[in-house]
Amino acid sequence: MGRNAFETVMGAAVLLVAGIFIYFASNTAQITKITGYELRARFLKVGGLAKGADVRISGIKIGSVSDNSLDLKTYDAVVTLSIRPDIQLPTDTVAAIASSGMLGDKYLQIVPGKDKTFLKAGSFITQTKDYRSLEDQVGEIIFLATGGNGQPAN
Repeated sequence: MGRNAFETVMGAAVLLVAGIFIYFASNTAQITKITGYELRARFLKVGGLAKGADVRISGIKIGSVSDNSLDLKTYDAVVTLSIRPDIQLPTDTVAAIASSGMLGDKYLQIVPGKDKTFLKAGSFITQTKDYRSLEDQVGEIIFLATGGNGQPAN
């Protein structure tokens, strides 16, 4: 009978610790959708950038990706972002798709420009940098190492 009581207490302790962990994780993780004004950007490749991904400036989350779609005329990927209302981005801002490490999630990196005019809600970020996969980078290194003509460099 004592063993069943011990197992019950241990089970309750495990559930309590799991509940505390879930509470802590939900309060410290930045998983809430940012509501603000919308901007859009065109890319040739998004490399798996998902809806809900972070939009960051200098590593700080300032928004989230609210939608990905395909422009049926140009076949470009159109990414819609929701940016915090207190963040105003200059018109010469650059948007680049980045990764949080080799196996990390993709996010949209924003590099604000120096222009004195700001992007309005619904406008496009015109300067973008496409996602460069690991395969693309390795291929470029091999191309450069071989002298760019398929022959080994001397």
